[in-house]
Amino acid sequence: MHSIHVRAAALSAALLLTATMSTAALAQKKYDSGVTDTEIKIGNIMPYSGPASSYSVIGKTEAAYFNKINAEGGINGRKINFISYDDGYSPPKTVEQARKLVESDEVLLIFNSLGTPPNSAIHKYMNSKQVPQLFVATGATKWNDAKGYPWTMGWQPNYQSETQIYAKYILKNYPNAKIGVLYQNDDYGKDYLKGLKDGLGSKVSMIVREESYETTEPTIDSHIVNLKAAGADVFVDISIPKFAAQAIKKSAEIEWKPVHFLNSVSSSISATIKPAGFGSSQGIITSAYLKDPTDPQWKDDPDIKAWNTFLDKYYPEANRADAFVIYGYAVAQTMVHVLKQCGDDLTRANVMKQAANMQDYVVAGLLPGVKINTSPTDFAPISQLQLQRLKGDTWELFGDVISGDVGG
Repeated sequence: MHSIHVRAAALSAALLLTATMSTAALAQKKYDSGVTDTEIKIGNIMPYSGPASSYSVIGKTEAAYFNKINAEGGINGRKINFISYDDGYSPPKTVEQARKLVESDEVLLIFNSLGTPPNSAIHKYMNSKQVPQLFVATGATKWNDAKGYPWTMGWQPNYQSETQIYAKYILKNYPNAKIGVLYQNDDYGKDYLKGLKDGLGSKVSMIVREESYETTEPTIDSHIVNLKAAGADVFVDISIPKFAAQAIKKSAEIEWKPVHFLNSVSSSISATIKPAGFGSSQGIITSAYLKDPTDPQWKDDPDIKAWNTFLDKYYPEANRADAFVIYGYAVAQTMVHVLKQCGDDLTRANVMKQAANMQDYVVAGLLPGVKINTSPTDFAPISQLQLQRLKGDTWELFGDVISGDVGG
């Protein structure tokens, strides 16, 4: 009898020891490429040159934000090593830079690489390598494909939901409109165009003319002339800042005064509106999900105060009227949040798991009511927008925050 007790005690002690050991094993650090006890290596690809170079301030803001995090002790004791390369918005160059980051720099992930054509060029590669292509700086709907491409995730509201919101607004306020569309002839432009057509539904015949342009064209003036000639009185402008500024200028020059809807990717005051001229830009409608620091209503807002303090210290030369600076700030916070959530399990699989489990996460800089939500089947972190109209030298928000949930 006595010996049974001893054996049972020995057995329970052994089980306890095993349990303790497995807990210790669980608590042990798990790393993939790019991670050590002191460092997390993150890759990034930006158009520091070429037709989309006005977006390069996003990369500069992110670098500054990671410097701030590092100065404050890093992420769970690890410093971020942010490696950012130029692709000139040229997809073949993007492929080259992604390979360099993954295969020779051996980064943990690629974060917020910019543009629809560039990200499309590395989409399959990143997923076959099982390296996170995280919070890409493009709103194409296809980044929300958790099943087909489990290693790629968007961040900003997707293009189709944005143009669907414009379509709803046009149908309600301009039911007899003749719509003229300018769009960039690639995945980005076509995605926006699809959203517009889906949003118009049976009224798609309201579109009287579509003009597409290539990024290699020096000017889009002739396309604007064609849209005016078609009798369009509503203009849906799907173009990047360089061409958006040209479109505004040319419309004014030929005295074409349509109701102008400008895609949000070109809503930067400094990159689009200022070069085009404030006088010519009055009344343009776009949408927002981030606070515009030039808007007087945020003058005493804690988020914008914190953003200004951050810029004073880490990126003093930043143009504070540039919407891309607040964008870079907000998306970098999201990246830091995910890495913090990973704890000591800094594997690529856990990075994606944490990124796909954000509930009502609020980032400093988002408009009130806009929250980040993801799940293992929903890779679209932000799906809310508010319309805004240019008045004077700033955007003025109007209407409610609208959800434009589009899957795919």
